[in-house]
Amino acid sequence: MLNFVPADRLTVLNDAPVRGGGEYVLYWMIAHRRTRWHFGIQHAVNRAAALGRPLLVFEALRVGYRWASARIHRFVLDGMADNQARCAAAGVTYFGYVEPAEGAGKGLLQALAGRACEVITDEFPSFFVPRMVAAAARALPVRLTQVDSNGVLPLRASEDREFTVAHSFRRHLQKVALPHLEAFPEAEPLAQAATLGKATVPAEVARRWPAFDPGLDLRALPIDHAVGAVADLPGGAVAAEARMRQFVARKLGRYPEDRNEPERDGSSGLSPYLHFGHISAHEVVDAVWRAERWHPGRLAAKPNGKRHGWWGMGEAAEAFLDELITWREVGYAFSHRRPADHTRYESLPDWARATLAEHAEDPREVVYDLDTLAAGRTHDPLWNAAQGELVQTGRMHNYLRMLWGKKVLQWSARPQDALAALIELNNRYALDGRNPNSYSGIFWVFGRFDRAWGPERPIFGKVRYMTSESTARKLSTATYIRRFAPR
Repeated sequence: MLNFVPADRLTVLNDAPVRGGGEYVLYWMIAHRRTRWHFGIQHAVNRAAALGRPLLVFEALRVGYRWASARIHRFVLDGMADNQARCAAAGVTYFGYVEPAEGAGKGLLQALAGRACEVITDEFPSFFVPRMVAAAARALPVRLTQVDSNGVLPLRASEDREFTVAHSFRRHLQKVALPHLEAFPEAEPLAQAATLGKATVPAEVARRWPAFDPGLDLRALPIDHAVGAVADLPGGAVAAEARMRQFVARKLGRYPEDRNEPERDGSSGLSPYLHFGHISAHEVVDAVWRAERWHPGRLAAKPNGKRHGWWGMGEAAEAFLDELITWREVGYAFSHRRPADHTRYESLPDWARATLAEHAEDPREVVYDLDTLAAGRTHDPLWNAAQGELVQTGRMHNYLRMLWGKKVLQWSARPQDALAALIELNNRYALDGRNPNSYSGIFWVFGRFDRAWGPERPIFGKVRYMTSESTARKLSTATYIRRFAPR
């Protein structure tokens, strides 16, 4: 049997029984779409072993959700192909399903659960996932347990307080991290599942809901084909792991110097893979630890909330881990604590809403509508290039994403309009959109996880201000603009 999953990562969602006479334990893969470094699969294998039943891995892809596009579908389908292959290699039954039309998959989960001992699924604190899982908990005839594989710190390790700035979350992380750093998931949780035998997908299920074909023609699906797949950015665990290894070996050492330079490509590029769960934050952290030859004994004796020095690593590794853990997971903690409104304007800090309201009537030099913004047709070449990168590649340079958001605030009639435009653009085009971390970036534009700044300025008030001119003075952008700005 594998190591037990920590209790604070497990939540039983209904009062339905565990059915010992079921045919298999069903793992319903919905957010952490991988087979390695995975608390969810680890728990599912443990439960299957305890019940003496095989494991059935079920992964589905819907079409009926907002922003469904060829870009997102291609990325997820690449991951499904990897998962199918890795399950086959481990001797575990994998059943993938892609909806051909909205609603076609209705009843599939219930049909599979009807033969199951129990169902294990993923916890994810944003988008439509919490509502979908809650509905399943009410409908399923067997116990449904969700497993938190979101980050290094469990969501429930931070739910007793709300963090208003990254410093306070970082200090909290440093206080509570050690036991969680010693409780990583198994790297290969499927390794022991083969001894449990192979599950069989019920024949009536396979007839009504045919298993997905990795060669599926996306053009037949009712999704947004104007947002096309990114040819040079494959999805899936195999691509994610290759990108991680390349980053750690070739780029990590220069991360502080290169990450803010658009023309150096110094970032890890892992954000889309982390969003879809094609790679685990734990696996990335482990790779950095190995590169640094790190062990917990090198941690600083006292937490201080500072970016550098606590880990006892080199500056580059500590800077990267601060982005991967502090800045990523503060958004997850906020989304978990504020499930109903973390994507709404009303969730901004009181000081930010107050100062933006005081300046809501300030004159705007120009106001752009959503179509003009989406097309990158503003008067600002650097902003247009950032939007062009997003549209073309599904990504945006991290530093320029901050400027991108600030300019939309400046060019919108109301701050609420700016927020709506940024959410729409980000979630439509970004492969890492619809994620707690990307909502953190968007809401940071308006003051979340930040503080009041002076001097007070028109439109922004006390919210942090940025300009394209100052950005261009700090960074090399000429080649970036030539590459991405629409002509």
